[in-house]
Amino acid sequence: MIPVIQLSNISKTFGGVRALINIDFEVMPGEVHCLAGENGCGKSTLIKIISGVYTPDPGANFTLMGQEHKTLSPAQARRIGVGVIWQDHALFPEMSVAENIAIESFVGLKSKLVRHKNIKDVAQKVCERLGVSFDLDAQVKTLPIAQKQLIAICRVLVSDARIVFMDEPTASLTQSETKHLLDVVRTLTAENVAVVFVSHRLAEVLEIADRVTVLRDGKKVGVYDASEMTLAKLTEKMTGLTINPAVVGQNLTKNETVLEVKQISRTGEYKDISFSIARGEVVGITGLLGAGRTELALSLFGMTRPEQGQIYLDGKAVKFKSNLEAISSGVAYVSEDRLSLGLIQDQSIENNLISTVLDKTIVCGGLLSFKKKKAIVGHWIKELSVKLGSTSDAISTLSGGNQQKVAIAKWLATKPKLLILDAPTVGVDIGAREGIFKIVRDLASKGLSILLISDEVSEVYFNSNRVLHMSNGCIQKEYVPARCNISELEDAIYGKNI
Repeated sequence: MIPVIQLSNISKTFGGVRALINIDFEVMPGEVHCLAGENGCGKSTLIKIISGVYTPDPGANFTLMGQEHKTLSPAQARRIGVGVIWQDHALFPEMSVAENIAIESFVGLKSKLVRHKNIKDVAQKVCERLGVSFDLDAQVKTLPIAQKQLIAICRVLVSDARIVFMDEPTASLTQSETKHLLDVVRTLTAENVAVVFVSHRLAEVLEIADRVTVLRDGKKVGVYDASEMTLAKLTEKMTGLTINPAVVGQNLTKNETVLEVKQISRTGEYKDISFSIARGEVVGITGLLGAGRTELALSLFGMTRPEQGQIYLDGKAVKFKSNLEAISSGVAYVSEDRLSLGLIQDQSIENNLISTVLDKTIVCGGLLSFKKKKAIVGHWIKELSVKLGSTSDAISTLSGGNQQKVAIAKWLATKPKLLILDAPTVGVDIGAREGIFKIVRDLASKGLSILLISDEVSEVYFNSNRVLHMSNGCIQKEYVPARCNISELEDAIYGKNI
């Protein structure tokens, strides 16, 4: 059987940095091949070379669909059969589902007139091929993330893709939505379409993959049969480290209570919520997406207000009218949407970091003190071990893990009593995740109270003193990791949804 893609001696240098070093890579027809590695290992660079976005260094050899190529443009790669679904999907939000799916079939046609029926016919045909259905007239911006993911897959298939690269396709999906997506992947491979799957969710990698290629620091570590790998082995190959998670054993409920929530409700979002967090305690909240977790966090942060019930901070009743009041009272919130809400991508690392404490950098006359700014930025960069070139670089130049450290640092600069972390590891690789949770453990040991929200059960189980299972806007049950097995929590959440 001839490989869909066969590469050898692929290298790429940016300035003086070698992003890829002599990479060999091969994918067979109908194979699910996972590309694994930490952020910055070279995965995206390799995909961009295959899809024609980047030109490799001299000496590269690559064969696509049985044909040798020296260089490729993105248009040539698409015509040959290479399809890429990036993490942001690259859809047109104001256009209809049908228009997004069929657009490449009509761009560049000599005729300036396109019949709407033809557009819908093209879209309908590829949807039927995948066994999915949409309201083809709906605007894409009105649809949930899971449907946008499927629309992006449909669009790639319109151009008869022979190999499809999926970059973090399940990062924002629920368990049931993920299962559906993996079923779609199996449908593609049954038609002999090859799929290259990139994901930080290693359990999914091992579930769906035939083989796994691991990259580390721009070099290929090896190619492995997925059936012979375990999570521990794959993690070790990716990071070069052995990570042995252990539950948090301390019972801190007898410590001074920092946050107490009594029977708060907000119509359509959450109902009758009661719990507390002690000083230095990490309380986790988990459950399926749509359970009301983020809605609850926004009320604790003053962005919305409960219609019933009461919130107490350090024993005093509070009714925040805005997030500014919450911040001044000692509450900090790291948003689940780091790219849009947590950080300003075009701004520098230092400007992002001091955005919550600008008042602390102002001197007489209302001028910004660069000395104070430098001191604050330098302290937190060192404290959280942020890896960067210069603090004046745009935040977008950092890896996902280091961006998240800056997002946490900007709130720690406010010296909060309570830190709310909402899905803090979305789009963050396994090594960087461990670094983030080390920060969480260190902060808790210094007395900071933390509310940790995640739909990944292992994250809250191994990093929380107590875990609250939330479903349909209500807290269903409290679990103490030191006294229960992780499977109990997983069964409660996913048992009827897988």
